[in-house]
Amino acid sequence: MSDLSVSADLLRAAPSQPSGAAAKVRETAEAFEASFLAQMLKPMFEGLKTDGPFGGGQAEATWRGFMLDEMAKKTVAAGGIGLADTVMAEMLKMQEQRP
Repeated sequence: MSDLSVSADLLRAAPSQPSGAAAKVRETAEAFEASFLAQMLKPMFEGLKTDGPFGGGQAEATWRGFMLDEMAKKTVAAGGIGLADTVMAEMLKMQEQRP
C-alpha cells in the first residue's frame, strides 16, 4: 500500500465570497479598473491601420472600442493590476466615515 497524504491547503475552508454591500462595492471597483484599463489600452491601438489582407477594415475600427472594453474586463477577471483592491479599500473607508 502507498502512503497517501493530503495537503493541509486542501483541508482549509474556501474563502467566502463577499456578500451584500461588499459584493456590490467589489463589483463597482472592478468596473472602475476595467474602465481605467480600457482607457490605457486605447492609445496603443489608435495608430494601427485596419486595411490589408488580414485587417478588418472599417468594421474593425468601428468595433475596436468594444474589443478594448472586453480585453480590459478579461484582464480584471484574471486578476487585473490591483487597482480594484485599492479602490475597494477607499470606498469602504469612505463608507465607514459617513454618519
